Amino acid sequence: MRWMTTATLGAIGLFMLIGGCASPRTPDLGGIYDRAAMAHDPMRNPVIVIPGILGSKLTDGPTGTTVWGAFGGGAADPQDPHGARLIAVPMAEGAELADLRDDVRSVGALDRVHLDVLGIPVSLDAYRRILGSLGVGGYRDEELGMAGAIDYGDDHYTCFQFHYDWRRDNVENARRLHEFIVEKGAYVERERVKQFGDAGAGPVKFDIVAHSMGGLITRYFLRYGTADLGADGAPPPVSWAGAEHVERAILVGTPNAGSVEAVEQLVDGARFAVILPTYDAALLGTMPAIYQLFPRPRHRCVVRDGDRDQTVDVFDPVVWERLEWGLADPEQDRVLRRLLPDVPDAERRRAIALDHLRKCLARARGFFAALDSPQTPPDGLSISLIAGDAVETDAILSVNDAGRLRVHERGPGDGTVLRSSALMDERETGDWSRQLKSPVRWSNVTFLFTDHIGLTSDPAFTDNVLYQLLEAPR
Repeated sequence: MRWMTTATLGAIGLFMLIGGCASPRTPDLGGIYDRAAMAHDPMRNPVIVIPGILGSKLTDGPTGTTVWGAFGGGAADPQDPHGARLIAVPMAEGAELADLRDDVRSVGALDRVHLDVLGIPVSLDAYRRILGSLGVGGYRDEELGMAGAIDYGDDHYTCFQFHYDWRRDNVENARRLHEFIVEKGAYVERERVKQFGDAGAGPVKFDIVAHSMGGLITRYFLRYGTADLGADGAPPPVSWAGAEHVERAILVGTPNAGSVEAVEQLVDGARFAVILPTYDAALLGTMPAIYQLFPRPRHRCVVRDGDRDQTVDVFDPVVWERLEWGLADPEQDRVLRRLLPDVPDAERRRAIALDHLRKCLARARGFFAALDSPQTPPDGLSISLIAGDAVETDAILSVNDAGRLRVHERGPGDGTVLRSSALMDERETGDWSRQLKSPVRWSNVTFLFTDHIGLTSDPAFTDNVLYQLLEAPR
């Protein structure tokens, strides 16, 4: 799954893009938006930036060990038994996913990735680019601004990073987003009253800029607020409760219809760069969020022997057991021994792993059912998309009788997310028409000609986002 390469080591992609090939013609964004950036009033919305999978730093609370966000130099090693247990989500037969807790905490958006290459520390920018883009518009991220990491100048407005434990269920993190918005909304209202008096009092509306999987969390929150899926995975009634707090949501490179690369990672494991260790399939398979990036069976993205009339249902645990994929692969018991050191029996470990697999697949199926029903946003809420469509992207996987996967077909996208997935294009079911068919009512769609992480470093990204946030009529 390249976004797990780019979204983590998005740092490396950004580093190369910032220092490499820039467009020969770029707008004077500071000059264009300077006046709007300085025009602060109590009606101007603060912005929440939501990173994608792997885009938040994770730390073990009791020890302070970096679980994600630094590599080498004492950070958690997925090939070490203790490190693997820190990285994995706990497993326990019969327990609900929400009850499987550990001491790992999210401690901030991944504004910078730290590597230790041959003993030499290397630090590369990651989500700082998107925060810097907002800084052009006068939005100041409180964490980076107070730390002096980005100089926004004296004239600024409020911007927040919503960081979260990206291993865990997206519905769980959508409910955390609600708590975050309530807390920050109260803070912003207090600051507005200080600055504007009574004119600053009243409920605060936010704008959201969400990258990759962060867009899925945003969409669930907008539709359902804090409502959970039913015990059987059934979606709750659509209330648009989250829309009470949000005026504009801008999704960037979001895999609204999933990605086949999520399947590849959970079947074969991942090595995000040659200088990093391997993350085994069973280790990644403990993380509910990765299953919630799967493509839909109706879009026929995983098929038998290249035949699109023989769709493989990647949400069916029987398929995983029969093909011996991921947590159902007997060879992954070497990983399970690291993750379940108190379980000496291989059959018992396998039973725990299969139970966890079934829970993750069922939860993912319910999550998608909640997002995929066509719904019209309420008045006052706009949902926009920025996506790439100029990079060849894995589109269809073919699986043989032995369970081996190969890329059967590629299509236009950003190298990680297909154009059709970002749009949530239901014409992929085979019911083609000239006009887009999507359960998402897009207010605005912009296509850029770069890759998944490069989207946020493209001047056209900054230009379009700042127009929507600062100048577009509301």
